[in-house]
Amino acid sequence: MVEPFTVFTMVLFVLLCFLGIMANGFIVVVLGREWVRCHQLSPCDMILISLGASRFFLQWVGMIHNFFYFFHYLQYSKEPIRQYFGIYWDFLNTATFWFATWLSVLFCVKIANFTHPIFLWLKWRVKGLVPWFLLFSLLISFIVSMLFFAGNNVLYQAFLQETFSGNGTLYDFNRKLKINYFFPLKLITLCIPSSFFVVSIVLLITSLQRHFWKMKRSANSAQDLSIQAHMRALKLLASFLVLYVLSFMSLITDAAISGIGSTWYWPWQIVIYLCTSVHPFILIFGNSNLGGAFMKLLLLPKAFWNDKGTSSPT
Repeated sequence: MVEPFTVFTMVLFVLLCFLGIMANGFIVVVLGREWVRCHQLSPCDMILISLGASRFFLQWVGMIHNFFYFFHYLQYSKEPIRQYFGIYWDFLNTATFWFATWLSVLFCVKIANFTHPIFLWLKWRVKGLVPWFLLFSLLISFIVSMLFFAGNNVLYQAFLQETFSGNGTLYDFNRKLKINYFFPLKLITLCIPSSFFVVSIVLLITSLQRHFWKMKRSANSAQDLSIQAHMRALKLLASFLVLYVLSFMSLITDAAISGIGSTWYWPWQIVIYLCTSVHPFILIFGNSNLGGAFMKLLLLPKAFWNDKGTSSPT
């Protein structure tokens, strides 16, 4: 029988995922409609729609995977279903990390004020480079998913052929493969985009903070709005950094340990998917177009009932 705490955290995980799915789906729909209407997107919107789409599908795959793993663990361990889930999840997860990284790089290049030649070259060329960044992310994600698929296939073939020496078991073989193959692979594939992300966010925060203090020293009534805008930007970037690092650390820890007990399985999944569910709302409210469309969506029920009230017979 499932414990009440497990049921509570399971429901909390589902609610968190559905919030993220709706937020990411909203980003894709709004920017997709803009793409159809104007036949083009800005570099920022290109990355946002890619990030929203990857997170949208990642959360669906992750939610289905987690329920199957939790309720059908033996079938999951002994059948090729692990490979099928893994190939989609690894591809989408790697793509999500790279897309978030390019978003931070784009913010840094467009907003930060540095005079280094490489930085100035990127600022001039970034519009044409963004599509290539996205294609590179998809290619890298495909390669990474194939490498993880190869490891899962080795585990499955070993189970079928029962090639365990001595007193070795499937659990022991799985644990060795996880430590010697899956963990180093995940560490490398996540550390590379995360390094770019952290460097670009730290540079951007440093630049904004420096500009903020300059304005504050010479503050007047006309600059108050600008100072408040910089404060909001710094808070948004800091929250983005915290969520990204939390997601990175949770995935690395999950790859390093042999398994999470059933009691703490769902709380751990909440931590892993927190960034993909919460950060889309930060992006929506931090973007004027997305924020405006979201507020219109929230006001639709009120407008509907007002229209219904005025049209009803007296």
